Amino acid sequence: MKKQVCLLLGLFSVFAVSAQEKEKSKKQVEKANFRVQIFQKVDSTEIILADPDPEFQEKLPISAVIRDSSKVSLADMPQAAKIDSVWRAELTNSDLYETIQKSIAEQDYDEVVYDELPTDTLKARLARLNARTPFNIEYNPSLESVIKMYLKRNKQAMERLMALSDYYFPMFEQELDKYDIPLEIKYLAIVESALNPRAKSRVGATGLWQFMFTTGKMHDLNVSSYVDERMDPVKATEAAAKYLSTLYKVFGDWDLVLASYNSGPGNVSKAIRRSGGSTDYWSMRRYLPRETAGYVPAFLATLYIFEYADEHNFQPKRPEIPYFQTDTIQVKELLTFDHIAKVTGVNKELLQFLNPSYKLDIIPFVEDKNYVVRLPRTKTGAFVNNEAAIYQYAEQEIANREKPLPKYIETEDRIRYRVRSGDFLGRIAEKYGVGVSSIKRWNNLRGNNIRVGQYLTIYPRKPVSASQSATASSSAKTNKKGDTKLYTVQQGDSLWSISKKFPGVTVQNLRTWNDMSSTRLKPGMRIKVSKG
Repeated sequence: MKKQVCLLLGLFSVFAVSAQEKEKSKKQVEKANFRVQIFQKVDSTEIILADPDPEFQEKLPISAVIRDSSKVSLADMPQAAKIDSVWRAELTNSDLYETIQKSIAEQDYDEVVYDELPTDTLKARLARLNARTPFNIEYNPSLESVIKMYLKRNKQAMERLMALSDYYFPMFEQELDKYDIPLEIKYLAIVESALNPRAKSRVGATGLWQFMFTTGKMHDLNVSSYVDERMDPVKATEAAAKYLSTLYKVFGDWDLVLASYNSGPGNVSKAIRRSGGSTDYWSMRRYLPRETAGYVPAFLATLYIFEYADEHNFQPKRPEIPYFQTDTIQVKELLTFDHIAKVTGVNKELLQFLNPSYKLDIIPFVEDKNYVVRLPRTKTGAFVNNEAAIYQYAEQEIANREKPLPKYIETEDRIRYRVRSGDFLGRIAEKYGVGVSSIKRWNNLRGNNIRVGQYLTIYPRKPVSASQSATASSSAKTNKKGDTKLYTVQQGDSLWSISKKFPGVTVQNLRTWNDMSSTRLKPGMRIKVSKG
């Protein structure tokens, strides 16, 4: 059956300084307005262009890409492509996180010589910041040391962070404003994660705002084998805003909020007691954990450097695409980043940057879950217009895979662990990323002795799947089969053809429900075609 496919409209604009170049640009744009190619799909797989323009003949519509991606060869300007590639490398580079964390941990607060920033100038600038922010940014030698150290040794890292901030900060400000939180809190994400949404600390804190697994669960940031919502920039930022708002209700002081966000409210309240009841951060700082003691100065130094970036001649690169020039589309069937890259032309590295919460570069489709793909706005229209064809292409490709995709498994925030031979508390604690003292507290244990067959309640810091939990407790969960629909495989059936017979069922659903490791079917097999 013949299908009329989409029109491809190319609009080019050339920016120049001289009047002659502007006139030339005008002519090119006017000429481009008439370059509307008519695509007509015929019986063969070949795409025929009506009066093909040499400049456009290699650029095929999405439907052509879906049918044969090998026919696509989109030309690009080598220099521009190189710039984009370098920028994407900056976006996905994780060494910034390690640099920032190391500088906080090893900060010694010794005097730093940096003649370009006289102390009197710094005092005046800090006073101006102090007057317009809710934070205590009064001058002190320790803060001066951190600021000058960043300017002297970390200038290149700071420029890279400024480049990333152009993408993230508009979204941060939008979420923080909803909860009446000072917009300067956006700099906290730099100290926490160096704006790396996939940053993970040695103790398992994850994402831009470094949520632990259990804390993330408390704020509806769920983790599965495919998705870690702590790495979702929007969801994690909203969760952080809610948490910060709660902390402010407790402490009523934003410096103490910063300290408690890092070390926990308990450590801050202990520091207040040990300091004789002082709630001034700089007075109680020596009673805080070492990491937290360096945390607030790092935040204030970052705030200063970003606010006075021009005065210190920072020249960051600009993002390839701003946050507000992206949009989300709810995914209706399982898709991989490879599928999306092929049919939209969006580079896979950019997809990873825009969608960091998908750990395996796979966007699952799960009932009662709303998973979305974030794309540049220039690509969303083409995606929506060709949605049915894209899903059909993806399902056929998945069905023909030799190696099946991983199963979708939800993780749990509490498990019952059955002690095995050879187990001891230290081993169990390491397996789940918790402390021995925590396991003892959760289970009212007075000593370290445990016996084989004993059950322990554990709140893991590391994600644990429901199937692992079932194995740990040696109690397999059974499905209620009364509501399960079964289908008898016929000659010539495939998973894809069977899925089409049942609305809302995908190939991946069939594989998951039937625990299938391959796509091979035999006539007479009975398979589940509904969840149950």
